[in-house]
Amino acid sequence: MTQLIRIHLADDHQVLIDGLTNLLETVPNFYVVGTSLNGQNIYEDVIENNASILILDISMPKKDGIEVLKEFHTKGFPCSVILLSSYDDLKIIKEVMILGASGYLTKKCAGENIIEAIEAVSRGEEYFDDSVREKIFSTFTQNNPKLVKPRIKRKPKELLLLSPREIEIITLIALEYSGKEISEMLFISMNTVETHRKNIMKKLNTKNTIGLVKYALKHNLIK
Repeated sequence: MTQLIRIHLADDHQVLIDGLTNLLETVPNFYVVGTSLNGQNIYEDVIENNASILILDISMPKKDGIEVLKEFHTKGFPCSVILLSSYDDLKIIKEVMILGASGYLTKKCAGENIIEAIEAVSRGEEYFDDSVREKIFSTFTQNNPKLVKPRIKRKPKELLLLSPREIEIITLIALEYSGKEISEMLFISMNTVETHRKNIMKKLNTKNTIGLVKYALKHNLIK
């Protein structure tokens, strides 16, 4: 039986909420259970509606998305949170990831990526659209000549096994970065890094790091 994904939408523009609702409810197991036009009471509303995913605009009246996320971080996460923003500012991206957001979408990409983002986050993964991933990866590629930017689009058939986040992590593992270093680079917890590592090894049917290094070399993820 397909799992029902209960979604709460928070944005200060009703037209955007209506558009996203119409889009999301074309997916059989997606159900929009609530909406908010400002940041007040979102935490309580998410709990009351038993939402599993919150799509949260950063620019909200009364309490902005960052403040709402801080409230979630302090009180505990009753659901996963995907941030929407008009900007791909690295400082904001880093802050929301540290606070525990599961995803970040720029509004210009939201329409084409939001279904994919919700599905990924529901599987326990993080999701960033292409422009956000570019920003994150550029923070540590410049000083490492061995690092090749992961193929996000038009991946070879074999790389389709892995999500863009998993490609980033296998690349860093192959370059001998520690779990702590990877977590700091990608603004995720060490537990999340370890979960990704286990998932990657399962997908690639390999039992150790040597297998991951061979895979990264084979697909030109490192020089």
